[in-house]
Amino acid sequence: MRTIAIINQKGGSGKTTTTVNLGACLAQLKKKVLLIDIDPQAHATIHLGLQPHEFESTIYNVLVQSCAADKVITKTPIDNLDIIPSHIDLSGAEIELVNVVGRESILKDSLENLKKKYDYILIDCPPSLGLLTLNALNAVREVFIPIQAEFFALEGMSKLIGTIDIVKKRLNKKLEITGIILTMFDSRKNICKDVADKVESYFKGKIFKARIRDNVKLAEAPSYGQPITLYDPTSYGCHDYKILAKEVVSHG
Repeated sequence: MRTIAIINQKGGSGKTTTTVNLGACLAQLKKKVLLIDIDPQAHATIHLGLQPHEFESTIYNVLVQSCAADKVITKTPIDNLDIIPSHIDLSGAEIELVNVVGRESILKDSLENLKKKYDYILIDCPPSLGLLTLNALNAVREVFIPIQAEFFALEGMSKLIGTIDIVKKRLNKKLEITGIILTMFDSRKNICKDVADKVESYFKGKIFKARIRDNVKLAEAPSYGQPITLYDPTSYGCHDYKILAKEVVSHG
């Protein structure tokens, strides 16, 4: 099983879009996929047409109330794709866990009995570097970083890399950045090409060849509660994430 945290503390990077649509495309490739929405905004949950307030238990209950992770798993409209949903209550979890011993390892420990059930676990991290993100980084072996192809693309990257390095040194020696995903890419724009070159020099050899193009359908899909594979399977966005999913599988 591959465990992957999809993270960028910079908003608008395509983090949730990538988590949901990469997960849906991996599921289409007959891989068993579990998404974990650890962002209090619950955007990945909503993107899949699910309503956080309708669940009795969510990732909040796993982290704060020691609920078993397999009791919180919910099926999605996509075959082979399950989710542990999020809830706004999660926004208070960091304060509630402040005095809990081993609080950085709660998610890691809760996922132990799921290893044989899934081929991939994808974690949609919050746009911050707090305790929730720390739990995600401690629970996975791989990190994917979606980066928007725009002028401020690498802003804050040193802070993110520093956090990952600290987690690797102190908590999770197996943690590695294994993929950089360029999002909202437009090959007609010089700025996008310049950003691609800068990202390549910053993360040598770790950029996926797939480019997620700027696509209206990708932006529309969340409001319809569908991944791009359902909302518009003929779109550029769907094509690009399918290419990315095949690349992810081949790199495994």
